[in-house]
Amino acid sequence: MSDKSSPLITPVLIGGCIILLIGFAIRASYGVFQIPIADEFGWPRAEFSMAIAIQNLAWGVGQPIFGAIAERFGDRRAIILGALMYAAGLILSSFAVTPIAHQFWSILVGFGIAGTGFGVILAIVGRAASDENRSMALGVATAAGSAGQIVGPPAAEFLLGYMNWSSVFLVFAAVVLGVLIVIPMIRSPQVASRVELEESMGEILRRAFRDPSYTLIFLGFFSCGYQLGFITAHFPAFIAEVCGPIDPAGVIAGIGVTSTSALGAVAIAVIGAANIVGTLSAGWLGKRYTKKYLLSGIYLGRTIAAALFIMMPMTPTSVILFSVVMGSLWLATVPLTSGLVAHIYGLRYMGTLYGIVFFSHQLGSFLGVWLGGELYDLYGNYNAVWWIGVGVGAFSAIVHLPVREKRMELVPA
Repeated sequence: MSDKSSPLITPVLIGGCIILLIGFAIRASYGVFQIPIADEFGWPRAEFSMAIAIQNLAWGVGQPIFGAIAERFGDRRAIILGALMYAAGLILSSFAVTPIAHQFWSILVGFGIAGTGFGVILAIVGRAASDENRSMALGVATAAGSAGQIVGPPAAEFLLGYMNWSSVFLVFAAVVLGVLIVIPMIRSPQVASRVELEESMGEILRRAFRDPSYTLIFLGFFSCGYQLGFITAHFPAFIAEVCGPIDPAGVIAGIGVTSTSALGAVAIAVIGAANIVGTLSAGWLGKRYTKKYLLSGIYLGRTIAAALFIMMPMTPTSVILFSVVMGSLWLATVPLTSGLVAHIYGLRYMGTLYGIVFFSHQLGSFLGVWLGGELYDLYGNYNAVWWIGVGVGAFSAIVHLPVREKRMELVPA
């Protein structure tokens, strides 16, 4: 196994963080394009929402596939393939002028995110980290994705001030290809016990699928995706429509913005900033306390925060406060969930096993994004989508409690 004296910060962690930061910066900015694209083509809100929803679903389907590619053919090849698909999807989307074209090319974008996202990178970081530092290393890598969320939406908003949305997509495609510069830093050792190395992927999958705890983890991750998908895709548009006009001074809660559109981008960035603290804290707590109870507490906190937010008067200040609270709980589930999978089922096939669990997350994300557009067009508001999020959050808080946080016994093939 890994040396417990190995440092926390390594080239593998640094390279992985850069890849996650860039990939998630672009992904998190998609909500900013909701109104510009709908306005240019005169589409209903549901059309571009469907493109984002398909992107999230493709990400979920692609995650275990890229996890298996990394474990079978190598981490670097999986990342390179993911970056190429990501860039190709963005380039082709920039020329799309119909809803179907946007939705189709979103499949490529989703697979690209899978190849450069959590499933592949966290498995690499998890194998490279020592037992002592693994939980914290996973928290640091997850926080890097949050850092991308800080810069992505404001960068998209800034670029939209100087060019149209299709040109911004081309700029983002070039940035995605830039991650290939750090590929030489990705040198993750194959850290696993002799028994883990001897066990086939098929056998470990069968054992995991028969384990009720794996099913509970799979089900519990659904609400995380639902809430994150809905907020990422629809929060900027939601804020632009429900908040009152900006005050003449253009200052909201100490942050200078001059429009509700800018407030939406700032809110997503605030969520990302708060999430850095949240994910690092989750990583630190994960090696000291029972992960399933921490996860249950996070989902409970999200449920309460969302319920209070939609019941209170909607103001720019309440938007910022909600963004801070939700941000601190945003991706805190990721290092705990991935760490829980690694702890129970081992490191050898962590990428594939976590990728399958992550599919539940992305199925929830698909529904959150899609329902956001569909129910908005049906009712003219997002109220029903918010309350569904409250319900699934409460479900996840409960479903983690019976998980058996105990290492599964492996049997040599």
